[in-house]
Amino acid sequence: MRGVTMMRWTLIVLFSFVMGTGVNAQELPESDDEEVVIEKVEVQISPQGPVVLLEARDQIIPIYVDPTVAGSIQGALNGLRFPRPLSHDLMHTMLEAYSIHVDRVFISLKNGVYYATMTLSLNGQLKIFDSRSSDAIALAIHFRTPIVVSRSLLESAGQSFDEEKEAHI
Repeated sequence: MRGVTMMRWTLIVLFSFVMGTGVNAQELPESDDEEVVIEKVEVQISPQGPVVLLEARDQIIPIYVDPTVAGSIQGALNGLRFPRPLSHDLMHTMLEAYSIHVDRVFISLKNGVYYATMTLSLNGQLKIFDSRSSDAIALAIHFRTPIVVSRSLLESAGQSFDEEKEAHI
């Protein structure tokens, strides 16, 4: 079922570029908060389940994900090719086939839930799409695209590197 959802999402992205729907970059609200680029992404298994660790400035932001997405992110990090494409592999292939590139992923936190926006480009035209943070992280890894958070998110949700890493090993 997840593959069908990703396929529908990919078709919506493709359609939005053709039909001009989606959010234009200039329509996004401006933020006064400094942005921080994530330096490293890791997937760990914790007692609570798979967790993606976003590392920047000696801080780690833990984002718990489902096992399928964790496998997809880990595969993309390691350059693994699965016998059959996972949903994110398929979406990556489809977007590349139409010369659509994921330029940037921005992760935010609202009411204890992580959200993401993905900035995609086609022939210089930018569109921004709402996304689950885990899906956006997976596609950012596939496209080797920067993952960005606000400084305030890093300060509020980030935990010291040594303490957090020990908690998830």
